[in-house]
Amino acid sequence: MSESENLKILVVDDHEVVLGGTIDLLKRQYPHAEILTAQTVEAVQQQLKANAANLPNLVVLDLSLPEKIGDTAQAEAGIRLLRTLMHDYPTLNLTVQSTYVKALVRIKPEIDKHGGGFTVADKGLSSKEMLVRVDWALNGITHTKDIRRGRMLEIKPDWLNVLKLAFYEGLQDRAIAERMNVSERTVRHYWTKIQDILEVYPEEDKQDGKNIRIQTEIRAREEGLID
Repeated sequence: MSESENLKILVVDDHEVVLGGTIDLLKRQYPHAEILTAQTVEAVQQQLKANAANLPNLVVLDLSLPEKIGDTAQAEAGIRLLRTLMHDYPTLNLTVQSTYVKALVRIKPEIDKHGGGFTVADKGLSSKEMLVRVDWALNGITHTKDIRRGRMLEIKPDWLNVLKLAFYEGLQDRAIAERMNVSERTVRHYWTKIQDILEVYPEEDKQDGKNIRIQTEIRAREEGLID
């Protein structure tokens, strides 16, 4: 695949300097490849639609992306895009090049089921290491070791929803319960499960619920569960 003159790669990043650097790196490694670019989620979808008859051999994308021009870049937008790509193009080769690789823990089950190559390249990697991940993806290899070092968190969708409603929208438990159509008691139960999996427990001499919520938010961000 590395020597193919028909190689087509779509590079996605909203920062022009990073985008240009990635393109230069890929051109040196694959001088005959056709390089496509996109800087928003909307542009990615347009590029794939325009190339439906001859899809890219690989998509290299950052996670922190704006939905469209003028929007703020968010890792959640990249996560949603990846979900869509893996659903609509089950054999598409993907390399995630991002500083937010921990966020991929949110869709690890979907990644495990994906039929194409899927590799992760933290932006802190050297150029040589990044190109190795690209080559692996082009050859259909899955490499997700960098998503999470150590045990994999088993987060249920309802728990993740509680985190998003609390820390993205600032909702209190009663409002969260109404949005999720469950009882407030159930929401409190979800909190205990979330805090257990994140290993956030009240100190014996302190029973400050507000402090526990703050620690929960910090740990959730550290583990990549929320931005």
